[in-house]
Amino acid sequence: MGMEYSFIGPEVGRFDWFRSGLQDVLEQNGHTLVEDPYQASLVVNFVDAQRPRPFRRKAQAVFVATVTDVDPPFGGPMEKGYPLLVRSLCNLLIGLVDEGHSVPTAHFVTPEQGHYVVEGNEDPEAYMRAVYDRIRPLATSRLVLNNVYDPDLEEDLWAGDKITAAISEAGRKLNELDLLPTPFPMEKYLTERDQRHIKLLYGLGGLSYGNLSARLDADRFWMSASGVDKSSLEEVGRDILLVKGYDPDQNAMILSVPPNVEPRRVSVDAIEHWMVYQEHPEVGAILHVHAWMDGVRSTEFNYPCGTYELGTAVAEIVRESPIPKEAVVGLKNHGLTIVGTSMEDIFRRVEGALYQPVPMS
Repeated sequence: MGMEYSFIGPEVGRFDWFRSGLQDVLEQNGHTLVEDPYQASLVVNFVDAQRPRPFRRKAQAVFVATVTDVDPPFGGPMEKGYPLLVRSLCNLLIGLVDEGHSVPTAHFVTPEQGHYVVEGNEDPEAYMRAVYDRIRPLATSRLVLNNVYDPDLEEDLWAGDKITAAISEAGRKLNELDLLPTPFPMEKYLTERDQRHIKLLYGLGGLSYGNLSARLDADRFWMSASGVDKSSLEEVGRDILLVKGYDPDQNAMILSVPPNVEPRRVSVDAIEHWMVYQEHPEVGAILHVHAWMDGVRSTEFNYPCGTYELGTAVAEIVRESPIPKEAVVGLKNHGLTIVGTSMEDIFRRVEGALYQPVPMS
């Protein structure tokens, strides 16, 4: 069943055709329009690019797609699209560029710096179906962003162990291999109030990319925190956290933390890693990078980070791999999830084979 969705922004004006066409295709795919955006799981926000007014969510598990028009040329994702994405506090930026067709070219930009295009053409219905295919991952996914912190971490783990040391070393190695994209400078585009809002929504210390995890025992694994500098993972409870479970009733990851540390959130991909560790006892470490390798099987859709659906899609590909403990999974228009028996095993297998940028399709 499709999610409930809502439109905000000008009810009349230059976006009428897009709003009408998108409503038709959303309803054809089982989604329901609601008038109150705070009752919706997907909010489509129509804005002026010069004054992109954000929709301020009251709950984390709400996706926002911003639609605006952008003067040509659009350029790369970081030139015009990403600043608009951040300023409008959205999960997906749709920039419409007039290139002389009956409908404009639609540029899609994601928080992971993904960039893909639906070309303007003379067939509005086919165009809107292609637009919906790009929105579908937002319209059908469930975020797992909540964390529950139990101050019950064993005292002998407060300062970390050999596994957290291996994660720290792996983060430094990613930096040496130039596989840590520079965090996006939110302060350049956002007021202090908007920075506080986006950090509250996503649990971010900055828009940082990639994550690392390694198994502690049968049920628990260490993982990097959200938004931290992956080249400097040092403090347990802030830079590296211990995940001990997932609570479906609360839709939350359960963490063990030291009693005297104000913890950060764990990486949004914790649900994905948890699924893989639970199913495959032989897996000892998982690395996610915004890079690519030739010949990898990838997810069918570019599901957003931190969604149960992305975790399920990755877990399925790992399960179906010839050697699950050595699986390399492509995340469509995003990057790679690489599974191994240890961090050392992962780097041994993939070093020299990784490249950037991630291909978009």
